[in-house]
Amino acid sequence: MSVDDIRDMTDWLIDQGLDGTPIKQFLPALADRLNGHGASLKRINLGSDVLHPTIDTRSFHWTREGGVEMTMLDRGTFEENSPDWVQSPFRHMLVNRESSLRRKLGEGAPTGEFPLLDRFASEGGTEYAAFVMRYGDGATLAEMDGMISSWLTDAPGGFGNAQMALIESIQKPLALAFNRNVLHTTTRTLLGTYLGEDAAKRVLAGNIERGRAESIRAVIWFSDLSGFTRVADSIDRHLLLGLLNDYAGTVVDTLEAHGGNVLKFMGDGMLAIFPGEHLEDACGHALKAAKEAIDAATALSATRGADGLPTTDLYLALHEGELLYGNFGGRSRLDFTVLGPAVNEASRMAALSRSIDQRIIVSSAFASACGGKRDRLVSLGRYALRGVAQPQELFTLDPQAGGR
Repeated sequence: MSVDDIRDMTDWLIDQGLDGTPIKQFLPALADRLNGHGASLKRINLGSDVLHPTIDTRSFHWTREGGVEMTMLDRGTFEENSPDWVQSPFRHMLVNRESSLRRKLGEGAPTGEFPLLDRFASEGGTEYAAFVMRYGDGATLAEMDGMISSWLTDAPGGFGNAQMALIESIQKPLALAFNRNVLHTTTRTLLGTYLGEDAAKRVLAGNIERGRAESIRAVIWFSDLSGFTRVADSIDRHLLLGLLNDYAGTVVDTLEAHGGNVLKFMGDGMLAIFPGEHLEDACGHALKAAKEAIDAATALSATRGADGLPTTDLYLALHEGELLYGNFGGRSRLDFTVLGPAVNEASRMAALSRSIDQRIIVSSAFASACGGKRDRLVSLGRYALRGVAQPQELFTLDPQAGGR
């Protein structure tokens, strides 16, 4: 293998990183290039830990027959004492602090050391190589220590010296390209998780200037849980966190399924919006989400109650109005959210819902914006809202409306 071959491969990998080529796209191209140099690769695996609220590791597997697949291991599911991990080549490398491992497979090669490699041998593999490329503390986010890679060939006799030299030489540029992809994905994921998908897209598109906001009309969702303070005072923090996560998870999943954007959690309260050019459609989506969220919360309470866990009820208000949507806050701490009198009015409506024993309350402005869907609503009468000058006519879903 010539120096020029190694330089060309290194330059190509660096270009993939600079161009932001997704791993799923450049991994098959990498296999083609290596096979063009006689590697006869049957399988490649790249993986790492990731900084993600629910995912522990992410791996990309390329096989000659199946192309690229991505697998993820959820947090809390890793079993350190499972036979697959205890007898894996990567655990052996990590425990023994080895940066590389190479094993011949097949006829004449020892067996029994790693069951995974015995399986590869039975499938025609002739040699396996693995590498651990560690990152410095300043190169990654939190828990991501480095990239692991493995390479399987079915070439007669295994990897040739030239092919092995090429694979070894590309580990550093490959790790750089891989790390760039993971950090990019992690950034988008974290922003989407903590800001909401729509707000995250706007921030990543350059909307980061303090005080920069646009005027939008949207449906406003404000929900909270019944008797939360009383419940919080009566149970330990682990049960409290479990209760909050269970109910919030149910509401968030329902909201997002119908196009809602969750902007903020305030204790047990949740602020979300349903934006859209056609407000009548946004109202329809919000009504469907509201009914499904109440039904899902009721079902959740039944399940938790059967398990002896504390339960609560969900109350929510739907309103419509003009909002400022953008960056607000101090010079070093901003929030991307909505502001406007309509937000405060929605909060007041949600607070009123418990005293009038209505799980869903909608405003007259929302009812007017519903268009043809208004016949699904029934008036509750006029009510004075704290901090609002004039009494407001409020509505709820007509129990006789069914799925109209």
